[in-house]
Amino acid sequence: MKIVCLDVEGVLTPEIWIEFSKESGISVLSRTTRDEPDYDKLMRWRLGVLKEHGLGLREIQQTIERIDPLPGAKEFLDTLRAETQVILLSDTFYEFAAPLMKKLGNPTLFCNSLTVAPSGEITGYKMRCEQSKLTTVRGLQSIGFETIAAGDSYNDLGMIRASSAGFLFRSTEQIKRDNPDLPAVETYEDFLAAIRKAL
Repeated sequence: MKIVCLDVEGVLTPEIWIEFSKESGISVLSRTTRDEPDYDKLMRWRLGVLKEHGLGLREIQQTIERIDPLPGAKEFLDTLRAETQVILLSDTFYEFAAPLMKKLGNPTLFCNSLTVAPSGEITGYKMRCEQSKLTTVRGLQSIGFETIAAGDSYNDLGMIRASSAGFLFRSTEQIKRDNPDLPAVETYEDFLAAIRKAL
């Protein structure tokens, strides 16, 4: 039995931190896992920037409420979910993702959680497990699933390479150059065709 594991931000939705950097005017917050392979390092730095500017969960959630999925993403996901099992794997947080999941038709999402003070300050985060995307893919394989995985960032490479078929979707030129053996697709039409072929 095959199951498709998809990254979320950059694949189905805009990057939350990039959108928040635009709204807050704090340009440095546009740094994502496309730029920094070490997620823990990236998140600790982000929380420091938020604290420095006195920003918390409420301000980020206000931005997220205004974000829509990428054009064509819901239709792509609806079509794919009608044909096979799909799990979204993200290093984002449930406190961020809920409004976007509603707009995507409430697909299954595995992600992480934030630690938030009564004041709304984000004081920390709890990863569901170490290397959550790769660990989840291996877990699915251990219970009899063959995985097909896709994403756009450094933190997706582990699950992509561990799967029977894997793709880069709208990734950076640097990541594509560093991983020339991985098929890279740019449109949802080509993405769906590639996944169907792998199924």
